[in-house]
Amino acid sequence: MKNESTFIKKKLPPTHGKLVTILSIDGGGVRGIIAGVILNNLEEHLQAIDGPQARIADYFDVIAGTSTGGLITAMLTAPNKDGRPLKAAKEIDPFYKNESANIFPPSNWVFSFFKGFWGPKYDGKDLRSILGELLKETRLHDTLTNVVMPTFDIMKFTPTIFSSYQVPIHRSTTRKQPEN
Repeated sequence: MKNESTFIKKKLPPTHGKLVTILSIDGGGVRGIIAGVILNNLEEHLQAIDGPQARIADYFDVIAGTSTGGLITAMLTAPNKDGRPLKAAKEIDPFYKNESANIFPPSNWVFSFFKGFWGPKYDGKDLRSILGELLKETRLHDTLTNVVMPTFDIMKFTPTIFSSYQVPIHRSTTRKQPEN
C-alpha cells in the first residue's frame, strides 16, 4: 500500500546537459515593475528565436522569487486552462500598474518604516483576494517548472521556504495524480 503522501519532482534538473538554469526574482514591492520590464525584454528575445509561444517558464529548471518576486514567479509558472503559463512576461508591468495601489497601499512612510520592524507593512487582504482571482485552485505542485519561494513567518520569527521541487502531495488536496 502506498503512503498517503508522496514526494514528486517536476523536472529533474539539469534539463540542459550539465547546466541547471535558475531565474531568481528579487522582492521589493511595487518595484516588481522593474523585474516585469526586464523579463518582458528577455521573453521578447526568446520569442524572436523560438516563436511567439515561447515563455520564460520554458527556459528555466527553477524559478525563484521572494515577496513580489514570488508573485511574479506564480504568474509566470502557474498553468492556464491550456497548460501554458498563466501570464506572459509582457503582462507583469500592466498588472503592477493596475493592482499596486491595492496590494501596496500608500501610507505614512515613518509609520511604515517602524511597522516593518514589528510586523508586515501591509495586511495582505487585497493581495489574497487578487491572488485568489488570479490563481483560483492552482496548487504549488501544478506549476509548469520548479519554483522556490522563500518567505519569513513573522509570528514564529523563522524562514519558511515553499518549493515545488519536492512537494508533499496529499490525496485530499490533489486534483490529479502525478506521473512517475
